[in-house]
Amino acid sequence: MNLQEPLQRLGLRWMHQNHQKIIEKGVIENWGVEQIIGELCDGEIQQREQQKRARLLNLSKLDANKSMDKLDLSLFPTKLRRQIEMLLDGEFADNATNILAFGLPGRGKTHIVTAIGLELTQKGYRVLFRTTRQLVEELLRAKASLKLAQELKKLDAYDVIICDDIGYLEHTKEEMEVFFAFLSERYERRSIMITSNLVFSEWEKIFKDAMTTAAAIDRMVHHSVMLEVKTERSYREYQAELNLREEEELLSKSGSKKKRKTGNDAGTNSN
Repeated sequence: MNLQEPLQRLGLRWMHQNHQKIIEKGVIENWGVEQIIGELCDGEIQQREQQKRARLLNLSKLDANKSMDKLDLSLFPTKLRRQIEMLLDGEFADNATNILAFGLPGRGKTHIVTAIGLELTQKGYRVLFRTTRQLVEELLRAKASLKLAQELKKLDAYDVIICDDIGYLEHTKEEMEVFFAFLSERYERRSIMITSNLVFSEWEKIFKDAMTTAAAIDRMVHHSVMLEVKTERSYREYQAELNLREEEELLSKSGSKKKRKTGNDAGTNSN
């Protein structure tokens, strides 16, 4: 029986491309029918999971360069390292727990939440990265078009939304109203990860009045994990120095190769 057409019509792409090879291998190695079907199913599942992870990464708008592999945990206090490691399994997203990362500028807050977000996409969670300014501007445009409810519903599809630099700018009252609506919509239903240079006592600079500030803090703190990001030196400066050393090493290796090639060419010419 020719399986090409039915597998293609069923959308089983991996099976369509590989079934002949798997069947031939099964015949050679005396596999039973169930084992052949199992191999075909495993291959199809693995490809679909890989495609899903790639799709989730693309949708997330996360910086793939800020991964766990490139996060030097040794620079952070023991408590923070343990917190980061505990968050990687995604249980906080299942429980609609918020993550609040506080610290001075350049201490690695954005890298930490991005790295966690990247790990979550590989586990099948829908994550979205936005600076607070980007998010607020999108919500304002939706409100102006009388589509704020639809925009909030669209954002609700994400298990985790990262709001970077909430305290970097002082926002207008209208901007903070839509941001507060966003917080309220996700309260106890979906997770938010926020980075801020401002401690809670300074959040009135953001929300403009004491009542809204108190309500916003209440929604964020209830069911939350707080990450106090402290390093002896700027993480950003450390990363810049590390990148510079890597570039210098590459240039050094490239120069050595050129010297060896020049020497070899000279030897060849003298012969």
